[in-house]
Amino acid sequence: MDTRDPSRRAFVIGVAASKIGMPQTGGAPLTAAHVIDRIKKHVGVPWRTETVDNVIAGNPDTPVAGIATTMMATLDVIERASAAGKNLVITHEPTFYLHQDRTDTLAGDATYQFKADFIRKHGMVVFRFHDHWHAHRPDGIAAGMARDLGWEANADSADPRVFVFAGTPLDRFAKEIASRLRIRTVRVVGDPTLAVHRVAASWGYVAQERGIQLLARPDVEVLIGGETREWEVVEYAQDIISTGKKKALILLGHVVSEQAGMKYCADWLRSFVTEVPIEFIAAPEPFWTPS
Repeated sequence: MDTRDPSRRAFVIGVAASKIGMPQTGGAPLTAAHVIDRIKKHVGVPWRTETVDNVIAGNPDTPVAGIATTMMATLDVIERASAAGKNLVITHEPTFYLHQDRTDTLAGDATYQFKADFIRKHGMVVFRFHDHWHAHRPDGIAAGMARDLGWEANADSADPRVFVFAGTPLDRFAKEIASRLRIRTVRVVGDPTLAVHRVAASWGYVAQERGIQLLARPDVEVLIGGETREWEVVEYAQDIISTGKKKALILLGHVVSEQAGMKYCADWLRSFVTEVPIEFIAAPEPFWTPS
């Protein structure tokens, strides 16, 4: 049988799905492509023509048994998703070590090949959901982070990326963040006794221009983010403190600084994908501190 014919291919997929108990949608199996179409419909913003949000690995016609959302589709996450019966992985960050997920420079690399082979052999599909999850209103990552930190009531009504506090000392403030997010390593620039009143959050990577603008704001004492280059925003933080300004920078690590946003994504998906189980799988924090 020539499965390149669309009608025959649909028949083959439907038979396979019924044999393994896949959910049906109007007589046809729920595929990764169906889920992605629903995401596009519900995200609330026009889908961009230029975007990293695409199927990164696997066949979009694959029937979906379960969905895993994650911050980063590391091999560990993909293996855990497969073991849990979740064959569609929705990841915020790249799968193949580059923002654009290009793999042309990885030909012959054993680690890349192992990961790609695992995805193929286990019938997995990996879909990137970065640009449009940030474009969603509210920003899906920011909303999830505020929820997990318990900061929703602290948000400035005029600027949802700014949070207001009662003057907690910087050292204690950073420790509370680490405790709530279960982070092993947090890096801080600034006086540990600085009273924290107003914090600007720039989750994930803090670019040079954005980071400097936020730290320079007279109404912001602390900038919190995931990571940045040490010769850019970190150096600027050191210099602005040396001028006598009461400022601080808190870096959590990229993964943990956006992770809760993909937990929130799982809850959001459940509102319009009801045929299959949906689970958030945390990407492991890569760093640890020697005891």
